[in-house]
Amino acid sequence: MENISRILDLLERLKSLPDNPTFLNKKRGNEWISISTSDFLKKVNALSFYLLDAGFKQGDKISVISSNKPEWMMLDFACQQAGLVLVPLFPSVSAKDFSFIIGHAESKAVFFGDPKLYEKYAPLCKGIEHLYLLEGNAEGRENAESMIKKGELLKEKYSSNLEKIKNSIKADDLMCILYTSGTSGDPKGVMLSQGNVASNVMACRWIVPFRPEWKALSFLPLNHVYEHTVNMVYFYHNISIYYLEHLEAIGETAREIKPDLFVAVPRIFERVYERIVQAGDKLTGFKKKLFLAALNHAEKYRGLGENTLFYELKRKLFDVLIYSKWRAAIGGNVKYLISGGAALNPKLERAFSCAGITILQGYGLTETSPIISVNLPGKGNTKFGAVGPVIEGCQIKISPEDGEILMKGPGLMKGYYKNEIATREAIDSEGWLHTGDVGEWVEGKFLKITDRKKEIFKTSAGKYIAPAAIENKLKECPFVENCMVVGEYQKFASAIIIPNMANFKDYCAKNNLEPKEDILNNLIQDHIKKVNQSLADFEKLKRCRVVHDTWGIDSGELTPKLSLKRRVIKEKYKKVLEEIYQQQD
Repeated sequence: MENISRILDLLERLKSLPDNPTFLNKKRGNEWISISTSDFLKKVNALSFYLLDAGFKQGDKISVISSNKPEWMMLDFACQQAGLVLVPLFPSVSAKDFSFIIGHAESKAVFFGDPKLYEKYAPLCKGIEHLYLLEGNAEGRENAESMIKKGELLKEKYSSNLEKIKNSIKADDLMCILYTSGTSGDPKGVMLSQGNVASNVMACRWIVPFRPEWKALSFLPLNHVYEHTVNMVYFYHNISIYYLEHLEAIGETAREIKPDLFVAVPRIFERVYERIVQAGDKLTGFKKKLFLAALNHAEKYRGLGENTLFYELKRKLFDVLIYSKWRAAIGGNVKYLISGGAALNPKLERAFSCAGITILQGYGLTETSPIISVNLPGKGNTKFGAVGPVIEGCQIKISPEDGEILMKGPGLMKGYYKNEIATREAIDSEGWLHTGDVGEWVEGKFLKITDRKKEIFKTSAGKYIAPAAIENKLKECPFVENCMVVGEYQKFASAIIIPNMANFKDYCAKNNLEPKEDILNNLIQDHIKKVNQSLADFEKLKRCRVVHDTWGIDSGELTPKLSLKRRVIKEKYKKVLEEIYQQQD
């Protein structure tokens, strides 16, 4: 089955492909546990039989809150072919949002990834009778393993019924409801159909030249459409997927399994790059000079086939001496990295690509299943700083009024669940989705995101400032962990800066300095001066404030894809902002 119109058709496609003994993998202790393609298909059917026997009907909503693991995908496909609608939640979701989502979706059951998640969230499941675990045991609840064993005994009873349900499911039928983690207000439930996601998989199935023997590392939450849809592309090719439950183990796991590709958000790539720079900074003498020369060379990379012969000769030398070590840090076998979720600093694109690690930046939204555009391998198919050509079947136009990106296509959501007002606000009368992103065309081919429409702010002088681009420049400083540019309706732009204290302490130790606050401030201010040189006068940053704090998902300043919750941060640092702008010029 070459073409699929429904995601559940991937099951039939997998049956036609050679059995992969390491199709889905998870690590327990020091051991990797593998599930073959054929075993996966059997377990999915057994789990479907169990769900049917438990009394669930087509259209019922089933919630799951879990880290990435094979059982997550088993439940996903078991629900799909039984006509059930999956409602996934982030494992770090707040208690308030958890209660809202399962209530708003009218979930008939909740699956918890492990006993810890069960202990944390089960008390919030008032009135929901069916509570299960994917792994582990808690209060005698069934887990995926026990459900599958019982389901295997129900094959004869439910096989024909399951087949009828599968055959009745249409491409336009609702597959899942994904609640977006907005910066304010209650989450909105994005309704995606079988055909929505299938169209995205078909359009992106050859964005890189997949090979059957490839390994993929999966660590972004599966409940996010980005990782989920990419996983469906992996399923299409029947390649081995290694699920990672904790982001902290990315480097270690990559060096162990030597993946061929993985997807991530820009902040992950920033951290990888920071560690590379930190490792080089610890060198001395000639080795350090060589490293810095290689780093400088990488940041000037123009792209495949666009560099001078002399540049390429130097690159080959640096590759042997330096860049090969960069690749070894992420397993030594990575062919492609795919970035999405936010704007990626072009400097990172150049540096990694020069080092033989091709980063392909893409763009999309939960509402678009998600991919709208993506850079492709090969000469002339990638543009640094842009998010690539638009995928097949997708239409894009730039609003002449404000530069907003508008989208139409088969990946466009069915709407927001139980929220007609929000749906009409997002999709106009002509069927165009208003993305909220501002963009432009580069060379008439590549889409470029210039900022978020809602994040652009106006100073009191009437000048518009796009904060994300400036924030990316600030974060190039090794002593800046995170930051947010402010200044709406003020005389000037400023920034709240969270320092990277680990890097600062390493710097002080290396230079025999006491880690004092004035030294940190001077280092950051020196970088701000450099950034200001590249900005227009009305964009220049003044009176930036360094705040010793930590921004995270659990503490509420960041969304699960590590984007800034600007309103939350503004409210949290209201007094700091008052101090910045109450000073006299």
